[in-house]
Amino acid sequence: MLPSTVISSQSNILLKFRLLIHYKINTKHTHTHSLRFYCFTMNSLLFFFFFFFFFSTASTTPIPTTLDGPFKPVTHRLDPTLRQGSDDVPMTDPRLARKVDSIMPEQIALAASYSPSSIWVSWVTGDAQIGANVTALDPTTVASEVWYGEESGKYGFKQRGNSTVYSQLYPFAGLLNYTSGIIHHVRLEGLQPGKRYYYKCGDSSLSAMSKEHSFKTLPPPGHNFPPRIAVVGDLGLTRNSTSTIDHLASNDPSLILMVGDLTYANQYLTTGGKGVPCYSCAFPDAPIRETYQPRWDGWGRFMEPLTSKIPMMVIEGNHEIEPQIGGMTFQSYLTRFAVPSQESNSNSNFYYSFNAGGVHFIMLGAYVDYNRTGAQYSWLKADLHRIDRQVTPWVVASWHSPWYNSYSSHYQEFECMRQEMEELLYQYGVDIVFSGHVHAYERMNRVYNYSLDPCGPVYITVGDGGNIEKIDTEFADDPGKCPSQGDNIPEFGGVCHLNFSTGPAKGKFCWDQQPEWSAFRESSFGHGIIEVVNATYALWTWHRNQDSYKENSRGDEIYIVRQPDLCSKSVQPITSKTGSPRSKEVLHASFLGFIFSSLFQQLF
Repeated sequence: MLPSTVISSQSNILLKFRLLIHYKINTKHTHTHSLRFYCFTMNSLLFFFFFFFFFSTASTTPIPTTLDGPFKPVTHRLDPTLRQGSDDVPMTDPRLARKVDSIMPEQIALAASYSPSSIWVSWVTGDAQIGANVTALDPTTVASEVWYGEESGKYGFKQRGNSTVYSQLYPFAGLLNYTSGIIHHVRLEGLQPGKRYYYKCGDSSLSAMSKEHSFKTLPPPGHNFPPRIAVVGDLGLTRNSTSTIDHLASNDPSLILMVGDLTYANQYLTTGGKGVPCYSCAFPDAPIRETYQPRWDGWGRFMEPLTSKIPMMVIEGNHEIEPQIGGMTFQSYLTRFAVPSQESNSNSNFYYSFNAGGVHFIMLGAYVDYNRTGAQYSWLKADLHRIDRQVTPWVVASWHSPWYNSYSSHYQEFECMRQEMEELLYQYGVDIVFSGHVHAYERMNRVYNYSLDPCGPVYITVGDGGNIEKIDTEFADDPGKCPSQGDNIPEFGGVCHLNFSTGPAKGKFCWDQQPEWSAFRESSFGHGIIEVVNATYALWTWHRNQDSYKENSRGDEIYIVRQPDLCSKSVQPITSKTGSPRSKEVLHASFLGFIFSSLFQQLF
């Protein structure tokens, strides 16, 4: 039996070799290539292996892996040469303006379905109205139609869907009401995974079909993975937002995760003027809040060059609540976006799941019931139980509000949600969690119940998309910056703030230094890219906006490594809530046997 330290060393050697092959081929983020070798003698294989190993050690700085952790916490504060905020993009900007006649489709967007054999196409037609008195358009006056095929200009398939409208209404004189254009959703079926399709959408009976667009379906379940998945949150529509999207598009993703707070339409008056910098901070109990709904239309037009060819998956944030007359909320979010809720056995667009190759994505709602007796928890448990880790080895969860957060902003705000759901995610071995809400970047060491744990998820906060509320710069461990337990009250759910019971912060609400579970944090705008290489590891890179034009520049990078042998018993009930790690299982292998077996089974 080998000591665990030796096994760790062997694992790192193997990973260096495999990661080098992956990284050398992908230095400019081109599609991953698989290297295949056929006739090796033992000596030639040994030479090949050690050549790459020593070459990588001597000539490059190796990208760390989670096996090297837990890492000593790192903090990068806001670059003093940069502005903390950003100028708004006005509605007069050409990128936000309507470019076609009202009868023609605009704001075209794709969304993944549960499986890669289908995809959602959404768009808007007709003129939205804003004023004291508005009349909703009739969705039955125009068809929802998509033509598509495998060759440009040849559309052998046609599919019809549904259309709807929504309104944002206020009972007070002086506030302007809004009713949307006609919003169309069509689900295309019978597609081949990993194949390019060309499509038009609109109403052919009115000679109102869009120009041709194209998309590539996601790979099939199994050991096939999307080349690049972009992750961004709290985007808004500022100059920083445009930099984020330009930078993100240059990384050529095949899928986009938008983890809440999309347009910040609720930061504006109904007349279009700017409201208070943080409405929820100034009026947390207001039953109705002004919004400027045309920002949603401008945002859809701005995003169309990207979303018309790449599926974008969204989850709601607090800025999507938008309370209005009659206690209605989330109307713009629920109406504008198609998500695979029914396909994933969910009865709500607030939470759903889907597959992209060998990755199972779970999108959870932080602003609907998440307690253990509720519908969302029951759905989550059933969804996790259905996953076949031989088919979709990776499980990635996303919701808006982070559970682990060392910034003063939103500190412990969603502790109630963590206490309700964290154990379930841990039991089923969720690998990565993405959140937003905090307007900065932070990556955690593997953690469970505030204790370092090699089987806990890697939590990553990417609420740094560029929104109007500025970047967060203060940390809860800074002198005088620890919030009181009466601060950071969530807009949904209860308050469960706690003092730590163990570790350096025992008996305290905040740490006096960067917490050990916080590996890297930085106050900068940006976005992230996840490249899942195989069933064992994935490359995570975070890209600052200010580094947009620097070759191969990354603010943070790490290979996230799954350890199914160590964490394979994750579906067993957990009786302790102390956060202590599971017992480590030691693998039986000789050094050379481990190397060569892994080389042939995992690399080739």
